[in-house]
Amino acid sequence: MSENNMPQYPSFNRQDLEILDKSTVFQGFFRLDRYTLRHRLFNGGWSEPMQREIFERGHAAVVLPYNADTDEIVLIEQVRLGAALTSSSPWLLEAIAGMIEPGESAEQVARREAEEEAGLTINELWPMLSYLSSPGGTTERIQLFLGRLTQPVQNGIFGLADEHEDIKVHVVTRPAAMQLLAEQKIDNAASVIALQWLALNLDKVQQAWRA
Repeated sequence: MSENNMPQYPSFNRQDLEILDKSTVFQGFFRLDRYTLRHRLFNGGWSEPMQREIFERGHAAVVLPYNADTDEIVLIEQVRLGAALTSSSPWLLEAIAGMIEPGESAEQVARREAEEEAGLTINELWPMLSYLSSPGGTTERIQLFLGRLTQPVQNGIFGLADEHEDIKVHVVTRPAAMQLLAEQKIDNAASVIALQWLALNLDKVQQAWRA
């Protein structure tokens, strides 16, 4: 399809969504807000008012540590309650991640979480992409980074006790990680997307980061 035939996107903007009311219906570890809204329709006019609940958990940064010289990746393993009903085990292999607190940048969070969750010092970050985790039900946006590793990594147990974290570090080769992905043993969105990004950009990353 030529550029001249590309459809206009997006069709509308923020002014075409009207928030009529907002209230918090639950506040715990996370928050649930209820909105009354209406929006413009593709065939003209406005929708009828409707109610939608939005899960508020903030935004997150994710870092996938990668050593281009050894072709190794660091993954972490921890228990995830949300996986208990649909996975063979609620212990998941993941990239390192953390929530962005007020006043923090995504880069600061990526470095902080690498230290807390895996004992790693990450000095160089390669922004991969950002995405909305599930925009039908939450505002959460996730920023993905590739983190440059230049020193050997020690396997071990990490995490903050006051946050009930019990995190095991795994150092795996990139081909092994991709095999785990192919076997659906890595099945959480951020880790899947990060590994696929690395596969698509591997030559560029290795040219830039190999000694």
